[in-house]
Amino acid sequence: MSKTSRALIPLSIFIALAALLFYGLQLNPREVPSPLVNQPAPALTLPSLKDPQQMLTAERLRGKVSLVNVWASWCPSCRQEHAELMRIARENNDVQVIGLNWKDTRPEALEMLQQFGDPYAEIFFDPDNRAGIDWGVYGAPETFIVDAQGVIRHKRIGPINREVWQTEMLPIIEQCRGQ
Repeated sequence: MSKTSRALIPLSIFIALAALLFYGLQLNPREVPSPLVNQPAPALTLPSLKDPQQMLTAERLRGKVSLVNVWASWCPSCRQEHAELMRIARENNDVQVIGLNWKDTRPEALEMLQQFGDPYAEIFFDPDNRAGIDWGVYGAPETFIVDAQGVIRHKRIGPINREVWQTEMLPIIEQCRGQ
């Protein structure tokens, strides 16, 4: 192998890595496809945030359209979307807002709910990411729309605001209601 061809190997590797980086920079992290969409919600058995003696299961997600909101007290974006979740819970009686408190401590999570209000019908407590891994959680906040049969229909990465609710989530919920 000549000196020239040996010198081209690192250059070729650099160009390939640069091309991959450039491609990656074009992707929108909020549009990361989830393999869970259109699949049954993963099994879920965790204690309730409010009552550690009570175990909650994925059965709680059946019978009604659910928003499963992954949140934590340490998450600034979770605090940002909290008022919108309160509005959604108040104005949409046929949609249950379910919390998945993720990588948090019980006292801090309860303090946040006391301070800002509690939009959740139930809150699964997942301090060590047991369920988060199964649900493919990257970070908080994330919100899943689960239909009444327990099938995930949508995953939203990032906070929910009024515009996101109206343009992205509500149309999917309307489809779920029509099933």
